[in-house]
Amino acid sequence: MINRIVEFLKEHNLQDKTVIVGFSGGFDSMCLLDILSKIKDLPEFFDFEIIAAHFNHNWRGKESLKEQEICRLFAASRGIEFYTKTAPDSLRKTENDARIARYEFFEEAYEEYDADAVFTAHNKDDNAETVLYRVIKGTGIIGLRGISEKRKYFYRPLLKIYRSEIMDYCKKNNLTPNEDSSNSNTKYQRNFIRLNVIPALEKLNPEVKDALNILAENATSDNEIIEEYLSSIRPKVFNVDKINVDEYKKLSKPIKKRFVYEYVQLLGLDYDSKKINELFDFIEANIDKRNGSTLSLTATSWLYTDNKIIETIPHKKQVLMDKLTPLEIKTEGTYKFGECLFKIKKYEEEKLFIFPESTAKFAYVDLSEVNFPLTLRTRKDGDTITPFGMKGSMKLKKYMNGKGVSKHRRDDIPLLCNDKEVLWVSGVGLNDKIGVKVKPTHVIEVEMLE
Repeated sequence: MINRIVEFLKEHNLQDKTVIVGFSGGFDSMCLLDILSKIKDLPEFFDFEIIAAHFNHNWRGKESLKEQEICRLFAASRGIEFYTKTAPDSLRKTENDARIARYEFFEEAYEEYDADAVFTAHNKDDNAETVLYRVIKGTGIIGLRGISEKRKYFYRPLLKIYRSEIMDYCKKNNLTPNEDSSNSNTKYQRNFIRLNVIPALEKLNPEVKDALNILAENATSDNEIIEEYLSSIRPKVFNVDKINVDEYKKLSKPIKKRFVYEYVQLLGLDYDSKKINELFDFIEANIDKRNGSTLSLTATSWLYTDNKIIETIPHKKQVLMDKLTPLEIKTEGTYKFGECLFKIKKYEEEKLFIFPESTAKFAYVDLSEVNFPLTLRTRKDGDTITPFGMKGSMKLKKYMNGKGVSKHRRDDIPLLCNDKEVLWVSGVGLNDKIGVKVKPTHVIEVEMLE
């Protein structure tokens, strides 16, 4: 088995790298850490560095603390640095929450040690169980790919090795791994699959684990074919963690659903076919709405869709205090306002031009009928504006509604105001009072801080 791990490290050029090893102390991770400690003594792995990272989920009290100490002692016996963290009592006792917290811990360790890779001890049995779990959930061809051997800087050196081989290695090398009592609790779905479903299927096909791993390989190959086609479309549809509605609407239904799958994966959410269909139907019903709609995704986030964008937004927005505090603009200059810089300067050109209303973060304005000081702030009840080119005023809420400004963005937009009269809605439009008819007196701009 050691030779197989050596070949894995060479294949991925990890011989002289710093590696974080997820170390629960169970059979899989103890086997992996023991093998890596032996490999480190080989001449060609002289610069190979290992850090054992143990995340205590804090679910089983003294038992968890005992396992944590066993892990520390084992790492010390192999001359390996030990890094650990205990989850807060508030961590919910669900498989998904535990997984998210665990991977956040691994990423923290990766940054702390300036590492090159993180190893987790998933094996071939785990892959078979994951594929079956996703078949049951109806997650489509993407889910059937199973566990990736490499994702970003996460690697799985044991993924092509069966659990029985790992247990044999532990026995032959006199290792005494932790026995997590929760692994026998079938209220957790994956335990139920491992302890009940797989054994039942093995009565029908003794090679069912091989069959599920082959299914994962076939799904991976088919997905690569699909990916060749989608790779030319995806950059137009996705903008980091947002979806461009104009491009999305051009797609066929199967490709739209595929990208909804990918979006949910991007967010790190647990999903099944029912959830994907729910999100897809919601998006289809709302992508022509100017002011958008929301659908609850998690306890802390919504999916938001309008006729321009699909994105996630928090249930309760966290806004910086200085962004909420009105800022007095006494004269020309640069002012820090929350997460942006507001700039106002005199217009110095001599030539006469007819300047159209600017709806960007930059605008030419005529302040000849306005007196300083002005106020930079966010919206509040009673705000009004006289839209550029119009005579009568209207409520700011109605104005933003007409401009198609998403409801969840309205509280974040910087407003240049004279008392309750809004003179400029940053990125949206101007009050007719400061719109340029002949010649601008000033240039105003909002620049986001990086």
